[in-house]
Amino acid sequence: MTHDGLVHIGPHARLIAITSAVLVIVGALSIGGVLVFGPLFPAASAQPTVDLVSKKTIARSLTSPWGLAFLPDGSALVSERDTGLVRRIAGRSNGSPARSLTTTSKVGRVSGVRAGGEGGLLGIAVPPTARGTQPEVIFAYLTTARDNRVVRIDWDGRSLGPQTPIVTGIPKNTYHNGGRILVDDDVLYIATGDAGIPELAQDLTSLAGKVLRVDFDGAPAAGNPIEGSRVFTLGHRNVQGLALDAAGRLWATEFGTSKADELNLLRPGRNYGWPVVEGRSSKRGFNNPKVTWSPTSTASPSGLAIQDGAAYVASLRGEVLWRVPLRGTRAGNPEAVDLGEQSRLRTVAAAPDGRLWLSTSNTDGRGDPGSRDDRMLSLIVDD
Repeated sequence: MTHDGLVHIGPHARLIAITSAVLVIVGALSIGGVLVFGPLFPAASAQPTVDLVSKKTIARSLTSPWGLAFLPDGSALVSERDTGLVRRIAGRSNGSPARSLTTTSKVGRVSGVRAGGEGGLLGIAVPPTARGTQPEVIFAYLTTARDNRVVRIDWDGRSLGPQTPIVTGIPKNTYHNGGRILVDDDVLYIATGDAGIPELAQDLTSLAGKVLRVDFDGAPAAGNPIEGSRVFTLGHRNVQGLALDAAGRLWATEFGTSKADELNLLRPGRNYGWPVVEGRSSKRGFNNPKVTWSPTSTASPSGLAIQDGAAYVASLRGEVLWRVPLRGTRAGNPEAVDLGEQSRLRTVAAAPDGRLWLSTSNTDGRGDPGSRDDRMLSLIVDD
């Protein structure tokens, strides 16, 4: 970690998780204004630095699961990118978490989905409700024949109803469609990709390469940094992870090219550099990431969750669940969580019961699926 609270993962970091290589990476954590130096990973160890207390498979045979959002009763809605289906994973406990029972059911298909490449039915989000009540709507991000868009879908607690487009005209392409959405009270955050046209990320007239902030009708949210604009931040290549920390700060994971993947702390109106810069830069006017992974084969970060003072990053090419300790606006050294397997990982989310839910992504056309893939896992990570 550098003097400004940044961490850089070098080209051989993933070897710690998957081989017997011996590697020490030196980092620094600022505590009380004092830099404390130490190894990022312990020397002479082939094991990741974080163990699991428990790991349980709670759903199998999903097709390219992408979005994940919890309902007030603790069940979850999961979107399938390539089928356009939304499934519900529900559980009931018989007294022992290890013996809890889960069921997976189809609640509907989002209309207008045109799956292909990285596009399809992507993020899903559920607005907050009074305790014990079901939301009346949910939100979904999808690729259509013409664009990427966000729709509001009626929800009766059992199945999907009619849908209403609220944000349309987000540029689409085979790659870099973004797709993560997140509800914060009465505001919806929308992460978009640059649609393979890098210059759009710096164009304030385009919705591509941005994080947008809108109300539930899709209009610019009150208090946005540019009056009358949906843009919250700009200069993004392909954001697929969004999460709020306990203080309400918004964090995001972003795919780089082959140079550096990023974990960013998003601040209103800030420019995160793409395509002018990637990773860290001394150029004025751009926000530096808090963490970078280089090369991008060590990460390709898609999902992001924040729980108990740590960010959890699900990585696709890296096939690692990274844990990044957070202290306020500072990020510590990333640690690989020992999952006991190698799988492409798409989405991670903090469940209401304190566990993490993690989806594999082996059926997305780039993985090596097993007979029961894809799966949803429930994890408890050691402190």
